[in-house]
Amino acid sequence: MFEVWAPEASSVEVEVGGERHAMRPGAGGWWSAEVPGAGHGTDYRFRLDGGEPLPDPRTRWQPEGIFGPSRVYDHGRFAWSDQAWTGRALPGSVVYELHIGTFTPEGTFDAAIGKLDHLAGLGVDFVEVMPVPPVPGGRNWGYDGVDLWAVTDNYGGPDGFKRFVDACHGRGLGVILDVVYNHLGPSGNFLAPFGPYFHSSAASFWGQAVNLDGPGSDEVRRYFIGNALQWLRDYHVDGLRLDAVHALHDDRAVHFLEELAAEVDALSAALGRPLTLIAESDLNDPRLMTPREAGGYGLAAAWNDDVHHALHTAVTGERHGYYADFADASTGALAKVLTSAYYHDGTYSAFRRRCHGRPARHVPGHRFVVCAQNHDQIGNRAQGDRVDPEALRLAAGLLLTSPFTPMLFMGEEWGTRTPFLFFTDHVEPQLREGEADRRRREFVGFGYDDWAEKAPDPGDELTFLNSKLDWGELEQDAHRAHLDWYRALIALRRAHPDLSDPRLDRVRVEHSGSWLVVHRGAFRVAANLGRAPVALPVRPAEIVLASDPGVHLDGDDLTLPARSLAILRV
Repeated sequence: MFEVWAPEASSVEVEVGGERHAMRPGAGGWWSAEVPGAGHGTDYRFRLDGGEPLPDPRTRWQPEGIFGPSRVYDHGRFAWSDQAWTGRALPGSVVYELHIGTFTPEGTFDAAIGKLDHLAGLGVDFVEVMPVPPVPGGRNWGYDGVDLWAVTDNYGGPDGFKRFVDACHGRGLGVILDVVYNHLGPSGNFLAPFGPYFHSSAASFWGQAVNLDGPGSDEVRRYFIGNALQWLRDYHVDGLRLDAVHALHDDRAVHFLEELAAEVDALSAALGRPLTLIAESDLNDPRLMTPREAGGYGLAAAWNDDVHHALHTAVTGERHGYYADFADASTGALAKVLTSAYYHDGTYSAFRRRCHGRPARHVPGHRFVVCAQNHDQIGNRAQGDRVDPEALRLAAGLLLTSPFTPMLFMGEEWGTRTPFLFFTDHVEPQLREGEADRRRREFVGFGYDDWAEKAPDPGDELTFLNSKLDWGELEQDAHRAHLDWYRALIALRRAHPDLSDPRLDRVRVEHSGSWLVVHRGAFRVAANLGRAPVALPVRPAEIVLASDPGVHLDGDDLTLPARSLAILRV
């Protein structure tokens, strides 16, 4: 049975094997048709009012790319082996973000499976995969996706993604998929002819806003909610990261996110395993994670940029762009976010030139996903450069002993020198030619004025190839030592509940100048972020883990060499 929603069409046909079949109108603007012999693997397109052939808005398979025909895909044909998988909850977990196309030299799901033992050995709990729907050309971050119900064949198509999820579950790893519901890519976006999928006036930086609250929006909301449920149900995914929810335009009494969370909770009850929704938002609004019965949206967690910014400023000394807000006293900003989650909780932001955020200290720490690096914070640098390994060791020591949900970005665990650049492969000349200029303007907006002209062309294949991880670095002693530090931190966090305790009111921070000491139950995390050694008085304690062999205790005095961190048990 072929079905499509096209409420404004006078006639709709489905084209199969070069033959057109008239579809019957039904309730609510839906059309349907039976085509004898059509099934899994059948190519098809729709024609509205005799116009050009278009792919299915709910296509599950686009093997020839965004401009090709849709292909029937039967979810029931895949043989899963994860029947014993009961899911994984977010509290206490460590997340690992990766981009399939650059995670391995081959850039496929099957190749990524070959690296899962490395992730299991690292000790992470969730693998977060950047968006996988079809995109223009052969390379993209994924945020230019269209055909949102499909999986790009660049990575291995729908079966390839299922093999990846199945293999993750077999190693005890949950899977979070990054999904984009605030906009669609500019190339191959054929939704508009089918119905009022886009807002008549609202827009975002990336293009026309999705119609979540205007005429016809009931079915549009079902399109996106159905998409979310598909990933969780049919692909056995354990959670979704919702891209830039601050760009969702919705003035309804029941916000789209609240409705989505309720539907996902219902599916979780039916499946008997936890399902997690994580928002990306720059609003600093704890209502996203507040339970629905308390007047919130009921999401599980949200990314917290304030922790990243405070940490980055403290360990790198950078002060440009939005980092300027966190530079007044680096350890002071860091101390505040470690105890209050948000730095801007109603305070004035010089970068925004207005007050920003609201208090969130009442929210459990595990509802904040925090990082030292992620795809945005690296890729939004003009040259895609990463934090240096010395600074990363300090950052990791603080994050992996924090009350939050830590997230790592691929390669961080061994201090890779590989950049993560912004890359695209637009097929239309006007999009390809304009992308570099648009991105340079965006870099200037981030505060990289002096570097914007140095940014490589996003459309140059070399930009993509240079972003692929170099796994050969693991053969070098320095990178192996860096990996050992991350493994030891994650193992320590897992072994001692004090280090994953999400209660922010139980976190206390002492700080002065370049040093700080974080109190975590029976543990103390002492960090010297400066360029000179410091000596700190401590209660009788033992050193459990240290980033530098020069860390030592002499009675009640702890000596921390420059740029070092120690975890002590008192």
